[in-house]
Amino acid sequence: MSKSVKSPNRAGAVSPMVPVLVCALGILILSAMDAAMKTLVIAAGVYNTLLWRSALAAVCAGAGWSAGPRSRPTLAVLKLHALRAVVAGIVLLSFFWGLARLPLAEAIGLSFVAPLIALLLAAVLLGERIQRQAIWASIAGIAGVVIIVGGQFGHGGHSGDAMLGTVAVLASTVFYAYNLILARQQAQVAKPIEIMLFQNLCVAIMLGLAAPWFAIVLPSGLWLLLAGVTVLSLAGQFLMSWAYARAEAQYLIPTEYSAFIWAIALGWFFFDEAVTWTTLAGAGLIVASCLIAARSNPKLAEPIEAAM
Repeated sequence: MSKSVKSPNRAGAVSPMVPVLVCALGILILSAMDAAMKTLVIAAGVYNTLLWRSALAAVCAGAGWSAGPRSRPTLAVLKLHALRAVVAGIVLLSFFWGLARLPLAEAIGLSFVAPLIALLLAAVLLGERIQRQAIWASIAGIAGVVIIVGGQFGHGGHSGDAMLGTVAVLASTVFYAYNLILARQQAQVAKPIEIMLFQNLCVAIMLGLAAPWFAIVLPSGLWLLLAGVTVLSLAGQFLMSWAYARAEAQYLIPTEYSAFIWAIALGWFFFDEAVTWTTLAGAGLIVASCLIAARSNPKLAEPIEAAM
């Protein structure tokens, strides 16, 4: 569950189709990262996977931050970095813990509720007025979640562990929506490379507090996969940021939901996961609700890839 803020401003005269294709490629890369993360979580556990990935990402981001022009963040900015890191840590732990217990497509489908929750949080925290379209979008999104969860209850193959995974993923979407609001505030006072450095560093420090009790050295066979996950994360973030700097969000938002298609394909190919019709129907409703919300307020509805 990557994220730097995407800007709808154009940064160059390019064909409108190019940013759309670049954005779709970025989503494919980040979907592949989710699949690789699932493999790591199953093999090493969610805590150790996130601990070592955050540490490695912090080293990479730190190298980039040190190489370029930089300024020392103020105390207020550091507090914002720390707050978002705590929220992002909760998002990461809950999402990937749930992902290890759910089909990839089902977890991704449930996570699409986050932009809708963000609209409600924006009304409370930023004073935005919720439009009628956003209300209908929320109703459709909730209906999609009900269909997916109802399908689990009605399917004998789902265990109680899968239901706990569903609860974890839904909890992660609530915190991720708040993370989206914090990301917008953060982008006003810090550059993306600084955000990536301090978020990953703070998450690594936060998880590192429990290292004496839970940390293990990853088996040698997993380090290459961990490095690949970090590269995929950084590459996906870069492509998404590039695309959103050159095309309006309303054109790029629909490509975000291609992640569900990639999740189905990757889950089937790597984990032999079958996709039920209830998951497809529920995810379809959630995607439709996000598109409705995007039409009512594109800036608040657009998903944001965190620096994970």
